[in-house]
Amino acid sequence: MSNRGKRYSPRFQFQVVLEALKGDRKEVEIARAYDIHPATISRWKQEFLEKGAEVFGKDTTVAEYEKRIKELEQLLGRKEVEIALLRNFVEGSS
Repeated sequence: MSNRGKRYSPRFQFQVVLEALKGDRKEVEIARAYDIHPATISRWKQEFLEKGAEVFGKDTTVAEYEKRIKELEQLLGRKEVEIALLRNFVEGSS
């Protein structure tokens, strides 16, 4: 098991955790089948059990990011207007 530091996709992690939660096989067997350390499966499972409720909760993260993007776009627009006005002022005074 030489996968130290290896990154796994969320989909793969979810698949492994689901299999571990089903209880058809022991975590050691699952770990051997996927060439993962059993402690990794235990950690993923614990994380899923702690944060799994967020999956079913109201997802405000996307809405918050969209709101922030809108605010930043408006700010950018105002700054572009300010720059254009300052350019006109500088060009007009030269």
